[in-house]
Amino acid sequence: MDTNKKIAVLGGGSWATAIIKMLFENVSPDNKINWYIRDKEVIASIKETQRNPKYLSSVEIDLDKVNLHSDINQTINDSEVLIFVIPSAFLKKAMAEVSTDMSKKMVVSAIKGIVPDENNIIGEYFNKNFDVPLSSIVVIAGPCHAEEVALERLSYLTIASQDLLKAEFIANKLETRYIKTTISDDIYGTEYSSVLKNVFAIASGICHGLSYGDNFQAVLISNAIQEIKRFVDTVHPISRDIKDSAYLGDLLVTSYSKFSRNRTFGMMIGKGYSVRSAQLEMNMVAEGYYAVNCIYEINKKFNIYMPITEAIYNIIYNNKPPSFEIKLLTDKLR
Repeated sequence: MDTNKKIAVLGGGSWATAIIKMLFENVSPDNKINWYIRDKEVIASIKETQRNPKYLSSVEIDLDKVNLHSDINQTINDSEVLIFVIPSAFLKKAMAEVSTDMSKKMVVSAIKGIVPDENNIIGEYFNKNFDVPLSSIVVIAGPCHAEEVALERLSYLTIASQDLLKAEFIANKLETRYIKTTISDDIYGTEYSSVLKNVFAIASGICHGLSYGDNFQAVLISNAIQEIKRFVDTVHPISRDIKDSAYLGDLLVTSYSKFSRNRTFGMMIGKGYSVRSAQLEMNMVAEGYYAVNCIYEINKKFNIYMPITEAIYNIIYNNKPPSFEIKLLTDKLR
C-alpha cells in the first residue's frame, strides 16, 4: 500500500486535535495533512497562535505540516484518507454539504458515536449513504483520552478494518513513542463497544453523583462489560475477546477517568442537574446522550437484556428520577 496517501482530519475538537498531534510525528512537510475545521475564526486563530483556541490549547500546531480548510468538499477532493472526528450528532449536517464522490476513499471513524435518526454506526452510515465499501472503513478505538495524548502519556489504540492492510496503514501513521497500536478486523464490535461505553460512563457518573461507592461501581462496570458482550455478539456474531483493551479497556477508562466527558455529564445529572443544564454547562458533546437513544431503538429489534442501558434511557429521555432508576437497577446487577 502507498504509504504517502494524502490524509485529512475532519473536525476541530479535542480528539481531532489529538489525532493531528499523532499524525505530525509521522508526516513530512512535503505531504501535509489536510485539516477541515468549519469555523473560520478558529482557523485564523490557529494560523496566528499555532494553537487550537478551544481544545487542547497546549498542543502546538506545526503549520509546516498542515493545510487548514473550511471547505469540506475541497478537503475531501484533495485527500485519499478521511479521518472523521465530527461528533455523530452533527455528522449528517456536515455531510449534507458534500457533493464529492467518496466511493474510492478510505474512511476512518474516530467518532465513537451513532448517527441519530438513522441509528447507524459510522461505518454503516458511510457505506449506505456514500457508497464507501465496508472494506474501506477503518475504526480507531481506545482506550485513549485526548487530554493524555496532549500530555504524551503512554496510550494504546486499536485500529480495526476488514482489510488488515488498511488497519496497518493507519496504525503506522498514529504510532509514536507515546502511542502503541494493535490491529483488528472487528469494525462492528469495536465501534458498537465505543458507543456503549459512553452510555455506561454516564451510568457511572450518575452513580457517583448519587454517592454510590467504589464497591458498587465495580459491580456496575462488571455488568456493563457483560451487557456490551451480549449486544455485540448478537448484532455481529464473530469470534472476539471482550477482555481486549478495545472493549474492556475503553469501558474502564471512560467510566473512571476525570477526563471522561460522559462520566462528567452523568455526575451532573446524579447531583440534580437537568439534562439540558448539564449539556449547557459542559460546553462539549457527551456522545452517550445520543447513543443511549440509538442503542435503545436498535435493541427493539433484538430484545437483548440491557438493564443498565434501559435505566439510563429512562433517566435521560423519560425524565425518571435518577435515584429511583438506579435503585431499581441495583436489584438487577450481580
